[in-house]
Amino acid sequence: MSPNPSLPEFFVERSLGSRQVPAALRAAGWLLRTQFEVFGERDERVEDVEWLEYCGTNGLVVLTKDRRIRYRPQEIEALATYGVKAFALARGNLGAAEQSGRFIDQRETIERNCEDEGPFVDVVYASEIVRIFPP
Repeated sequence: MSPNPSLPEFFVERSLGSRQVPAALRAAGWLLRTQFEVFGERDERVEDVEWLEYCGTNGLVVLTKDRRIRYRPQEIEALATYGVKAFALARGNLGAAEQSGRFIDQRETIERNCEDEGPFVDVVYASEIVRIFPP
């Protein structure tokens, strides 16, 4: 299935890896960029604030497994300043197939929530999505 350009474009943060999860999402028709594709060899040295700014500035929706970004003052400021929209997995210890599966299973809700104004962080559970930021 090829990506639908009318759908949101996503940014796969490095905590999800740069191969298996992005490949599965692309196979399901998601339009995305990985952190490695954007920042190249320095991707592991890029601070969260920098990629959050990049995503907000370029209208990319974040996919991550770091739910804690909503607690860190610099990340909160970047989320708010750049209107970032983010979806974080509820469990960070899932394998790649389960990670991509959670996003794919919740795709309809993710796409609908992407219509909301940012900033926000939604947590993706197996059977639901819950907004955790702003409080």
